[in-house]
Amino acid sequence: LCMGFLAALWLPIVLSAVIVFVASSILHMVLKYHQSDCHQLANEDQTLAALRAAGVKPGYYHFPYCTHQDMKSPAAMGKFKQGPVGMMTVLPSGPPAMGKYLGSWFAYCLVIGFFTAYVTFHSIPQGANYLFVFRVAGAVAFMAYGIGPLASSIWKGQPWGMTIKEAFDGLIYGLLTGGTFGWLWLR
Repeated sequence: LCMGFLAALWLPIVLSAVIVFVASSILHMVLKYHQSDCHQLANEDQTLAALRAAGVKPGYYHFPYCTHQDMKSPAAMGKFKQGPVGMMTVLPSGPPAMGKYLGSWFAYCLVIGFFTAYVTFHSIPQGANYLFVFRVAGAVAFMAYGIGPLASSIWKGQPWGMTIKEAFDGLIYGLLTGGTFGWLWLR
């Protein structure tokens, strides 16, 4: 793996990550159009008490749970028909670890910047014009930020409205990343 692109493009990698990090904070904290993404459980106190009493530990759960061999059994089909059917992620108890989440998000932005730099560096010659760099870098970054959430609606039942908002966020992040790379491209 040739790391020449890293030495040449470290600034747009880091700066695009910072710009996306700030933009995501604005989208989530100021514009607040993601507030409708989550809903409160009916009878939340009783549901949480039942989960605690059952000893549910942090992890990812499918319910009703069954193996591939059990899927066609009448008992499993009865459970699916009766419902509810879902997937649930249980996090460790305690307040949200926002520092950890934000640090992980920034690291993710750096990783996307890294791969955007890799693809763009190996696709576009030095001295290329802004728009050419913008299109390639923006498309690569959009694929990372905006296309990935589609799988959550396809496989995990995430509401499509939420996924469309995440893809829209990804489009903004891709445009910002493409703009940063176009602005700071090798001359």
